[in-house]
Amino acid sequence: MLQTLGLQNTKTRRRSRRGFKCGFILRGPPIFIQKTACVLLLNRRVCAYNNAAFYSQTFTMGLLTILKKMKHKEREMRLLMLGLDNAGKTTILKKFNGEDVSTISPTLGFNIKTLEHRGFKLNIWDVGGQKSLRSYWRNYFESTDGLVWVVDSADRLRLEDCRKELSALLLEERLAGATLLVFANKQDLPGSLSKDAIREASLVLALDEIKTHHWCIVGCSAVTGENLLSGVDWLLDDIAARIFTVD
Repeated sequence: MLQTLGLQNTKTRRRSRRGFKCGFILRGPPIFIQKTACVLLLNRRVCAYNNAAFYSQTFTMGLLTILKKMKHKEREMRLLMLGLDNAGKTTILKKFNGEDVSTISPTLGFNIKTLEHRGFKLNIWDVGGQKSLRSYWRNYFESTDGLVWVVDSADRLRLEDCRKELSALLLEERLAGATLLVFANKQDLPGSLSKDAIREASLVLALDEIKTHHWCIVGCSAVTGENLLSGVDWLLDDIAARIFTVD
């Protein structure tokens, strides 16, 4: 094809009479050389335009894909459930999901469940509360919308530990702004503290002193399911009002 046009391949790159680099030498009458150079220059500009159009179209399609994914995920929430060991976190999660709670083993690590409730997709992380595991809680803070803190209402001896751990959590930068729901669990047991008693400053937990987060305390029973739904509903309403745009 090049020989038909009067062109000759060369392994070295030289400048043509038009001043741009090419991989061949133009040979022939001046008119032929001028026309050929114009065709090559035009082809080069057309290719550049096509490339620009292609990348522009690709960028637009990529942006639309991102927006569609954002729209698809706009009703999704990430909830982190923490508390001391034996507070009833896993029992609450299983009961809320309609699972059997007659036999519960201690959580040595974490459980994660994805649930649908009121049109929201809830990614709930239940992390073990043993003292040896609490230093790993920070690995689960990222992108948390709601923090569920579970208190064993019948364990009066560890309320001080409970207060210290919760206070430390509320100082974490990655949990800043997260809505706080406190479940005063095991209200079905005799001798358990009421939710009002737990929130009072005189009984250590001092929830009324919290000024950095929206919070609510709900007395509940993970075994009977009492008030679990109302607590979660309050949590979802508060998060939705804070992070979702009303249509």
